[in-house]
Amino acid sequence: MMILGLTGGIGSGKSVVAKMFRELGADVVGADGLAREIVTPGAPVLVCLVERFGDAVLCADGSLNRSWLAQTIFSDSRARRDLDRITHPAIAELARQRFAELAEHGARIVIYDAPLLFEAGADKQVDAVAVVAVREDIQLQRLMARDHLDEAAARARIASQMPLPEKIRRADYVIDNNGTLAQTRRQVVLLMARLVSMAGEGPVRPENAE
Repeated sequence: MMILGLTGGIGSGKSVVAKMFRELGADVVGADGLAREIVTPGAPVLVCLVERFGDAVLCADGSLNRSWLAQTIFSDSRARRDLDRITHPAIAELARQRFAELAEHGARIVIYDAPLLFEAGADKQVDAVAVVAVREDIQLQRLMARDHLDEAAARARIASQMPLPEKIRRADYVIDNNGTLAQTRRQVVLLMARLVSMAGEGPVRPENAE
């Protein structure tokens, strides 16, 4: 089984690219989904977050107050480091479990969609890394529209992550997402074909490139 780590800056279009890989037959594991699993009410990680941040980190129903937490960590680097220290090991362990389950079921190509792949050291869990790259102005516009943020808040979130040039330097593959969806998809199809070939499965069907 081959695992490709898929990462990039916030708002770069990783989810769209991950969906394209899934449509081509890859199994996709999303770090954001794993992050939600580890903080269900009563989970040890959520208990640790309450110990660190207080009851304000919880909603009235006992679930994680994601809005409050996001505002806190993007304005306080120490709080962000503490959040990462608490959550990253649990996410990594759950990812390992998912990969093992997929391997048992015969999966050959797995995409690990992880926004903080490098920051969390999760690049050590994958066989290769692809970065979804986009110009900063496009990234800023997408992020502001998607999360309903003003420019200052959006820039703070972008700045909280590893700079894109550094991610590109450390990546094995780069997917340019500045153009149309069709242009992005062509790159994904080519990369998927390469992964399939490396995994010894034979070629991707030509119609998938349309």
